[in-house]
Amino acid sequence: MAGLLFQATVYLAAAVIAVPLAARLGLGSVLGYLAAGLLIGPVLGIVVDTEDVRHFAEFGVVMMLFLIGLELEPRALWDMRHRILGLGAMQVVLTAAIIYFCALLLGQTRSSAVAIGLVFALSSTAIVLQTLNEKDLLRTGGGRSAFSVLLTQDIAVIPMLIMIPLLAMPVRPSFNADGSVNRAGPHDAAAEAEAGHALSLVEGLPGWGATLVTLAAIGGVILAGTLLTRPLFRFIHAARLREMYTAFALLIVIGIAFLMTLVGLSPALGTFLAGVLLANSEFRHELESDIEPFKGLLLGLFFITVGAGIDVAGFFREPLTLVGLTVGMMLIKGIVLYVLGIIFGIRGRDRWLFTLGLAQAGEFGFVLLSFSAQQNVFPEPLVQKLLTVTALSMLLTPLFFILYDRLSSRIEESSTPDHDEVDPQGPIIIAGVGRFGQTVNRMVQMSGFRTTVLDNDLGTIQLMRSFGYKGFFGDPTRPEVLRAAGLAEASVLMVALDDRVATNKLVSYARRVRPDLHIVARARDRIHVYELYRAGANDIVREVFDSSLRAARYVLENVGVSDFEAAALEKTYFDYDRSAVGKLAEVWKPGLPVEKNPEYMARAKELDAGLDAALFAHFSERDGDGES
Repeated sequence: MAGLLFQATVYLAAAVIAVPLAARLGLGSVLGYLAAGLLIGPVLGIVVDTEDVRHFAEFGVVMMLFLIGLELEPRALWDMRHRILGLGAMQVVLTAAIIYFCALLLGQTRSSAVAIGLVFALSSTAIVLQTLNEKDLLRTGGGRSAFSVLLTQDIAVIPMLIMIPLLAMPVRPSFNADGSVNRAGPHDAAAEAEAGHALSLVEGLPGWGATLVTLAAIGGVILAGTLLTRPLFRFIHAARLREMYTAFALLIVIGIAFLMTLVGLSPALGTFLAGVLLANSEFRHELESDIEPFKGLLLGLFFITVGAGIDVAGFFREPLTLVGLTVGMMLIKGIVLYVLGIIFGIRGRDRWLFTLGLAQAGEFGFVLLSFSAQQNVFPEPLVQKLLTVTALSMLLTPLFFILYDRLSSRIEESSTPDHDEVDPQGPIIIAGVGRFGQTVNRMVQMSGFRTTVLDNDLGTIQLMRSFGYKGFFGDPTRPEVLRAAGLAEASVLMVALDDRVATNKLVSYARRVRPDLHIVARARDRIHVYELYRAGANDIVREVFDSSLRAARYVLENVGVSDFEAAALEKTYFDYDRSAVGKLAEVWKPGLPVEKNPEYMARAKELDAGLDAALFAHFSERDGDGES
């Protein structure tokens, strides 16, 4: 018990220290977890054996795919079928084939070369999806393509596990003490010992029987997800116990993962399918909130075990060889991915995201390598080298995402998915229909005006349509989308995007193309107001400014100021602040903190004094005696 508590303390302490540091340095949480594992494992030697912990932590990948499934409606998954069957399948086959030939050139046997190709054809679902979610890139064209390939790879693991025993090298017969032949052999004995402890519904069945059992299990998941979860959730809801929601959510994930394991399928794929089936459920958000903390902790633990499992001593014995193999493997995968991106029409920064994001080996590589060693496909020294190459490539992946960030800032094309065919609805274009834009849209439509609504969040557009409001899926910052929306004929453009950089880009482009267009833009804060002022917006609305004024008016009304006076003070403050912001925008300098801009600070103090004088004059006029 003490040993378990010590390990938990070490892992949690490493994560709590390393991850915030990595995040503050802009390196991302994944690199922080990997660095933490490297520190407590090979560097300090606090953690030695991580194999058992890694198997436990891999359940975080299962939970992550369940949560991703909850975000995808079945129709959205169907729409991805061409990417899954085409792009994903070609990536796996081409990468495995090229690495196979390279392994042959390096002197490997045919069976070993095939296995190496299969192992390195896979990428890291855990690292890539975690990073895409962190950076909010999963809905971009490159992110969706990467997810399709990862899903294909997870499916491909099943036939790979079936194929690997066929590649096993013949084992020399060993002899028992009495001189008889030991027919099991050392590796077969290990496999049989492990199999003896594993439950399997398909073991011993003929091929058609195993197929029927597998299909029955998948059908059971579909039926349970469609018919049973809602009644069970209502039953749990009646208990009014918060912990029961968490227990039921874990039961769904663990139960389906166990069932998939029994029939020889990937647990991650089974839970992903269950998540897709529950995507339209009214309990979706409840499931997400219950599973999310477990997913985050287990994924972090998995990344730590990867870092802790790197064979540093073996690496320093052959550093150039291992680095060369790692870079060579990632280069081959990157070239294949880049070419496929061109073939499948993935453009600009999306293609770089797709290429750099999937160039590593993955966690399923550990599974395949261990299984291959057990089946006598590889000699033990080669297995250790391949494990090190796999871990090194995963360690480099966060750096590749940082490289993508640098490249994407220099590329003009937007990294968004294909957009709808936009049919202009009226003279008013509303870009962004989140909590801000939807209120603007409803009020304008209620007043009898037609709007053309654009948003690059497919879920938001689908929700709008379900309530009878028409909207179009597309990135409003893309010139072709704006042209299709009728920018040339529009009279007003309302920009209500969450991303301030995208907002500035859209306002600048619209002002350049249509100097006569009236642009209303939402700003996040005062600095953003200055940026939009420079970009050419006509009316700029700070998202919390008006609500703050209304709150201040309520405060005044409840400390003795009349409703009329409070409203007048509100208008006085509004008019003066609006004028002051315009004057400050003239002396504001991009990239220079306002406290280091003497001209700005002097003007701000002057305007603050002017506001005090205006309020003093207002109260003096009200009192009529020249005193406040």
